[in-house]
Amino acid sequence: MIAPVLAAGLILAACAGDEEVPDETPDDTTEEPAEEPDDDADDDAADDMDDAADGDLAGTAVTVFGPESSENEAGSMQDMLNAFAEANDMTISYTGARDFSDQIGAQAEGGNPPDIAIFPQPGRVVDFGEQGFTLPIPQDVLDTITPQWPEGTNAAYEAGGETWGLQNKTDLKSILWYNNQIFADGGYDVPDTWDGLKDLSDEMIADGVTPWCVGIESGPATGWVFTDWMEELVLRLEDEDVYDQWVAGEVEFSDDRIVAIGQEILDLWNTPGAVFAAGGSIASTPFGDNGGPLVNGDCAMHRQANFFAAFLPEGTSVGPDGELDVAYFPAAGDGREPVLTAGTAAAAFRDAPEVWAVIEYLASAEGTTERQRAQAARVALDAGDEDPPPSGYMSSNLEQDLSVYSELEQSFVEILQQAAPARFDASDMMPGAVGAGSFWTEGTSAVNGDKSIEEAFEAIDATWPD
Repeated sequence: MIAPVLAAGLILAACAGDEEVPDETPDDTTEEPAEEPDDDADDDAADDMDDAADGDLAGTAVTVFGPESSENEAGSMQDMLNAFAEANDMTISYTGARDFSDQIGAQAEGGNPPDIAIFPQPGRVVDFGEQGFTLPIPQDVLDTITPQWPEGTNAAYEAGGETWGLQNKTDLKSILWYNNQIFADGGYDVPDTWDGLKDLSDEMIADGVTPWCVGIESGPATGWVFTDWMEELVLRLEDEDVYDQWVAGEVEFSDDRIVAIGQEILDLWNTPGAVFAAGGSIASTPFGDNGGPLVNGDCAMHRQANFFAAFLPEGTSVGPDGELDVAYFPAAGDGREPVLTAGTAAAAFRDAPEVWAVIEYLASAEGTTERQRAQAARVALDAGDEDPPPSGYMSSNLEQDLSVYSELEQSFVEILQQAAPARFDASDMMPGAVGAGSFWTEGTSAVNGDKSIEEAFEAIDATWPD
C-alpha cells in the first residue's frame, strides 16, 4: 500500500540531514534565533504554548543537549525553544555536539548532565532509564502526547513498565536520491526491485558512469551508514519478522542470512567503478560530503534519509526538474514495500515542572510545527530563492500543522503516519554496546577490509549483553 502513496508523493514538483543524524559541524553550537517569517498563526501558537505549560514557569531555566549541531538544525531547535520560553517568561538553552553520544555518557557518570537530552537511539534511552540516570515520563504527559502520534511510536522507549523518552523527530530513511541529468542522458529508469537496482549499477559502470556515492565516516559514530544499508536489506530481502528477531538478538549476526546480506553490500561497494568516495575511501568519507558529488555528477545515486537535504549545496533544487530527484529505495519485489525509520527522543535528567513542560512541548504538535517552521525558514534564507530544498526535519505527529511542510515533505510525513510494515532503525533499537558500538566499529572494519564479514559479525555477537 505504501508504494502508490510514495510514488504519488515523489512526482510532486515542490521538493526537496543513527547516531541518528550526526552532522558535519565539529564544534558545539548554540544558535541565536533566525528571523522568523511573518505568520498570522504565530499568536495562536504562542497561546497554545502558554496553555501547554503546567503551572507558572516564569523565571525558570532548562538546559537541553542533543546531537544536532549544524547551523540550521541546532539553530532551528533553539528557535522553537525560544518561542516556548518567551511565551512562558523562562529561559531554555540548547547545545548540540557531534560527539553527543560520548559526551552524554560522561556527563551522566560525572553527575553533571543537562536537564533534557535528545537521544538518537531508543536502546540508550532505555539504558539510561534503567541505570537510574533519567526519569520515567509522568502519566499526565503521556496522556497528552500519546494520542498525537501513530500507535506504538513510543514503544521503543518503554521498559520495566515505564516510558523513558518521547519522540520529537522522525526520519524516513528508505529514500534513493539520484542525479536527474545522469538518468536523462543515460536513459535510465529507477528500478522497482533490489535486483533491478544492482542491474542498473552494472549498466552504469559499463557506460562509464559511477553509480554510487558512499561515505560512512561520522566522527565517533563512524559506521552508522553501513548499519543503515544492513537494516534496509534485512527488512527487504528477509522480512519484518526476521528483522524483529535480529533486533532482539534472537537471530545472531553470524546467522547465514545476515552474513549473506552484509556480503551483498560489500560486493556492491567493492565492484570496480561502483563507488565515488570523496575522502579517498568509503570509511574516510564523511556521510554528509556526498551531497556535492551527487549534484556535480561524480556519481548517479545515493541512499540516505530525508535529512540528507541538510547536506546539499546551497541552491540545490530537488524534484523532476531539479538537479536531483528522489524515489523509494527498491524492495525485494515480493509485494511488500517496507519502510525504515529513525528518530530522536527527549529524556529528562531532572524532576521539575519546567522540565516536564519542555519535554511535553518538544513532542507536541505545537512544538513539532514550530521546529519545522523555524528550520524551513532557515533553509529558505540560505537558498535565497522561491524553491528551497526540504528542511531536513520531519515529524510524524498526527496533529501538527502540515502547511509548514512542502508538498513533497507532506507526502513523506503521510507515509510515516500510515506506513506498514515500518520498522525503526535496528542499530538504534539494539543494546547500546552493540547498536552504537560494535555494529559501527566492526562494520567499519569489514568495509575497510580489515576483517571478513564473517569475522566482523562474530565479533559483534560477542559483545551482545547476556
